[in-house]
Amino acid sequence: MKIAFIGAGYVGLVSAVGYALAGNDSVCIEIDERKIAQINGGKAPIYEGGLDDALLKLTRDGKLLATSDYNGIASAQAIFICVGTPSAQDGSIDLRYIEDSCAKIASILPKMKGYPIVVVKSTVIPGTTSGLVKGILEKGSKLRAGRDFGLAMMPEFLREGTALADFKHPDRIVIGTMDEKTRKVLMGLHSKFPGEKLIVSPSAAEMIKYASNSFLATKISFVNQLALLCEKTGIDVDDVARGMGLDNRIAMPFLRAGPGFGGSCFPKDVRALMHFSGKEGVEPTILESVMLVNSLQPLWLIGAAQEKMPLKGKTICILGLAFKPDTDDVRESPAIPVISQLLKMGCKVLAYDPKGMANFKKLFPKLDYANSMDDALKGADACMIITDWKEFKKPIAHYERLMKNPLILDSRRILDPKTAITASYISLGRGIA
Repeated sequence: MKIAFIGAGYVGLVSAVGYALAGNDSVCIEIDERKIAQINGGKAPIYEGGLDDALLKLTRDGKLLATSDYNGIASAQAIFICVGTPSAQDGSIDLRYIEDSCAKIASILPKMKGYPIVVVKSTVIPGTTSGLVKGILEKGSKLRAGRDFGLAMMPEFLREGTALADFKHPDRIVIGTMDEKTRKVLMGLHSKFPGEKLIVSPSAAEMIKYASNSFLATKISFVNQLALLCEKTGIDVDDVARGMGLDNRIAMPFLRAGPGFGGSCFPKDVRALMHFSGKEGVEPTILESVMLVNSLQPLWLIGAAQEKMPLKGKTICILGLAFKPDTDDVRESPAIPVISQLLKMGCKVLAYDPKGMANFKKLFPKLDYANSMDDALKGADACMIITDWKEFKKPIAHYERLMKNPLILDSRRILDPKTAITASYISLGRGIA
């Protein structure tokens, strides 16, 4: 099949590459000319393991192309909408990019041959595909969904850092559609992919995405709150998590305590589900608690440091700016509130991240950034580890040699306290000093 992807961000570009690797032809419609040039040159505009190599091969083989011209979708058999759905100020979902994409697709639909299929892959609240999207497409094209073109909602379940592998080996593929013709085409497109294929309504598919992300966010906030209790009572939170995770009803993934969740999905999706619940008259009390725990969690680093020394005027090394390792995504990173608070307190902050600094500089252009981990540590009064990059996993003695006052606050518990000589080492959920 020839498949068009509206938007070449994480979801759009990874999907375009994934489907092309499976033997299809992909065209990405993107408004950012810089991104278009990068993609057509075989270079991904985002950091994602394995993506550059795959993209280079596909563009050279003519299996993937990026363009700003919506006419590029006219010869496609399927169109995947992969644009962003950010949070509005009140936490509700902002659908302006969905609306704009649908209006442009509607103008092209009458030119398309056969039975073209429009698939919403963006995260949208229940009722959006069968309501807003269907309405704009039908009004703009003068065609009818289910008769002249197919319409479906297929949520993505990609983890940043392992997105391409997740695409190739999904746990499940959720297809939300209302007509048999669309179901058959999409089942055929995914026939060689592993994982269970779940056929549901578009609204159920939309809810599955929000329910999944919100539940995972709940697991994270739950174990993070446990970590604070474990620290007060001399218990190792990782022992507790392992004991819980061996119960197959609970399992280990997302039970690793840390400074809080971030990224492009969990925060905005939980907020959107909270807002949607409120509109429907259902109090989202559990999710409100999840977000409250997450907003307080990063500040553990500052509170733990203040118990050891006054921070005003001190030099603080921040290791890790991306919200997780193996990505350059800094959206809603725990580093943001930590650094903001340290600067308000009159600290000098020196930050380092292997991949996330370029994006973080857009948020904090005047912050001091180091060229390496060692440069960030030199002369520091305290070090706060926020992201568990592999290169940070060194003996504590390595930190001690470079720091002025070796106070190390490890929110990810990646260092071995036995390797400390003189450092004060505190790890979240263990309280080892």
